[in-house]
Amino acid sequence: MLKVYEYAKCSTCVKALKFLDGKKVRYEKLPIVDKAPTQKELKEMLAALKEKGGSIKNLFNTSGVMYKEMKMSEMLPTLSEAEALKLLSENGKLVKRPFVIGDDTYLVGFKEDEWKKVF
Repeated sequence: MLKVYEYAKCSTCVKALKFLDGKKVRYEKLPIVDKAPTQKELKEMLAALKEKGGSIKNLFNTSGVMYKEMKMSEMLPTLSEAEALKLLSENGKLVKRPFVIGDDTYLVGFKEDEWKKVF
């Protein structure tokens, strides 16, 4: 089953869920602040992102308050991949959302054109 980590007050997440509902996609909705993606899920997502030229930074909610308060733009380059993944798994507000993971589905953020290719 597709897992969608989301934040109810996030307008992007609301659009993404509406998109999935419109396509009649079955999914499990998980509150990202209460239950962040696991390190295993984050590693899988990172591997998928790297295949498309992405990096660990693509997993971070760079426009979020916590990212800015923690000065992550300065800290991130100094962290190992393992340290960054651990930090993300412990702080759902740092994770870019929606975070969608399934058998062969790996999506971070909502870009409708990309999602149309998948669903």
